[in-house]
Amino acid sequence: MELKDILNAIPLGVALSFMIGPVFFVLLETSVLKGVKEAILFDIGVVVSDIFFIMMAYFGSHQILEKIKDEPSLFIFGGIIMAVYGLISLLKKKEQIVIEDVNLKVINKYVFLRLFFKGFFLNFINIGVLAFWIGIVVVVGPNVDMDSTRIFNFFFIVISSYFIVDLIKIYLAKQLQTKMTPTVILKIKRGMGILLIVFGLFLMAKGMFPQKVVTIVNTVIEKVK
Repeated sequence: MELKDILNAIPLGVALSFMIGPVFFVLLETSVLKGVKEAILFDIGVVVSDIFFIMMAYFGSHQILEKIKDEPSLFIFGGIIMAVYGLISLLKKKEQIVIEDVNLKVINKYVFLRLFFKGFFLNFINIGVLAFWIGIVVVVGPNVDMDSTRIFNFFFIVISSYFIVDLIKIYLAKQLQTKMTPTVILKIKRGMGILLIVFGLFLMAKGMFPQKVVTIVNTVIEKVK
């Protein structure tokens, strides 16, 4: 493992952990409202979906992947799912809580499994994530001389540093739990619902009006600079 590969991979992993998106907010929400173990299970689902995308980008046909990532219907479909999920979160006033049950351990296992798949599919339906990893593979490959071992090591470091930073975020977010009142929790869940709807609408707009969205995003970036 070459030092320069490690030095390039770690900043990318850290940056990924702080990319603002639906996964970022839901991860923090899960840590605050449900707990550390639950948030970690959710995050593992996200990481597994990222690994799946990386494998697709590395082993798949470049032409096919480029066609998939630019397919408008996939953006629209993913956006609809995300917006509907956000709407459900927005309208849902309270969660059903089981206080006493002889099968409580079994219920917890299903809850953990549900959180894993929630993380996996929330990341998976964002087709922009696939586009991102394709771009990274295309850039990184030539820089490591297309050496499969170096490519594996690079992405292993990226995912590891990304996951470690997420664990720190989960722990820090959990410290806020003592300040959680029913009113604050309801506001957080409604805020999360609104954010997911916004992200979903953005994905749908990207599928229906790709050029306009790119133009708007570039204009906003220029103004920020």
